[in-house]
Amino acid sequence: MDDELEGWLAGVDPATADLARRTCALVTDVLPDPVVTVDTDLVGFGTAPGYKGLYFTVAAYRAHVTLGIARGAALPDPAGLMEGKGKVHRHVKLRSTADLQRPELRALMESAVHAG
Repeated sequence: MDDELEGWLAGVDPATADLARRTCALVTDVLPDPVVTVDTDLVGFGTAPGYKGLYFTVAAYRAHVTLGIARGAALPDPAGLMEGKGKVHRHVKLRSTADLQRPELRALMESAVHAG
C-alpha cells in the first residue's frame, strides 16, 4: 500500500499529506490488516473489497483530511466529532495531528469497528 498511498498523495500539500499518512496509520491500528482500496479521491479501508466491507475512508483536501465513517449515522457521538447529513455515513474533519490524538476519535472509530 505504501507505493499506492504515496502515488495518491503526490501533489498534495506536504503538511496535509503527512496528516493523511498519520490518519491511515491510525485506521490500520484500529482496524488491523484491512483490505485497502486506493482510488483517485480517497483511500478505503474495510474487511472485504467493495462497499459492503467498508469501514473507513481517508480523503486529503487543501486544508484538512476527512475521515469517513461508514454507517456513522447510527453511532453514538457524544463529543460531536462527526459532520454530515447523510442517512448512513458521516465524516470527521481533521486539521492537525492533535485531532488524531483525541481519545474521543479513537473511541468513535472503535465503536464503528465493533458495530460493523
